[in-house]
Amino acid sequence: MFKQRAVSAVVLVIVLLFFLIVGELPLFFGVLAISLIAFFEMTRATGVHTEGKFMNALETVGVVGICVYYISIKNGIHPYTMFALLVTISFIMMVYVFTFPEYHADQVMAMIFSVIYAPVMLSFLYLTRQLKGGVYLVWLTFIGSWICDTCAYLVGRKLGKHKLAPVLSPKKSVEGAVGGVAGAALVGFIYAVVLVHYQVVSEEMRLVYPVITTVCSLFSQVGDLAASGIKRNHEIKDYGKLIPGHGGIMDRFDSVIFIAPIIYYLAGILGKV
Repeated sequence: MFKQRAVSAVVLVIVLLFFLIVGELPLFFGVLAISLIAFFEMTRATGVHTEGKFMNALETVGVVGICVYYISIKNGIHPYTMFALLVTISFIMMVYVFTFPEYHADQVMAMIFSVIYAPVMLSFLYLTRQLKGGVYLVWLTFIGSWICDTCAYLVGRKLGKHKLAPVLSPKKSVEGAVGGVAGAALVGFIYAVVLVHYQVVSEEMRLVYPVITTVCSLFSQVGDLAASGIKRNHEIKDYGKLIPGHGGIMDRFDSVIFIAPIIYYLAGILGKV
């Protein structure tokens, strides 16, 4: 299992390198693709999907709405991104009303959540990459999530004694969580030092990058636990089987989903992009 996870992780990093370095259309369609996969994983996990059908009416509206939303951000017409989401929600409610009682209110609420949670939040990977210096900034998302996860796992195995969320995730410890934050902050600092050394970012990034990765590592662990909570509530082990040894997109990108918007807005607040 470990070997399978390691190989999958290496392949995933190589694919990410390609999309994040190239940016533009390849990244746009790449993020849209994983967003749609994550969307379907969520509709299946939360009971929205109808067994035996490729897509039911609710899912069809969701897919169209997600695509329209992505087209709006690709063309830079940001005032209409919220409009696209509101119209999507309106059409979801129309399907609920005019097909009643085919769908339950719980499915409708889960559907709205599925549209926003992964697709909208993951779109900030593309938006961050489009910022000035975004080719470097976007990697903070993965330092604040995947590096944090790895450090938390390693420290937790060696020093973990106090349970972080004993009911939700018995294996996670407070010590591991602290190690994850510290690891993400350290790697963020090293990353900034290297970039400053090669004069691709300004000197101020020595402090800005580790601050961003520290904040995001805190939220990434909440995202990880939130995704685990959804799985426990719906009694599933993994969201999918797309990534061998890891599960689905939601299993591997759970913490990335949570912090992608935070990276984007922190960059704007700090005024360093």
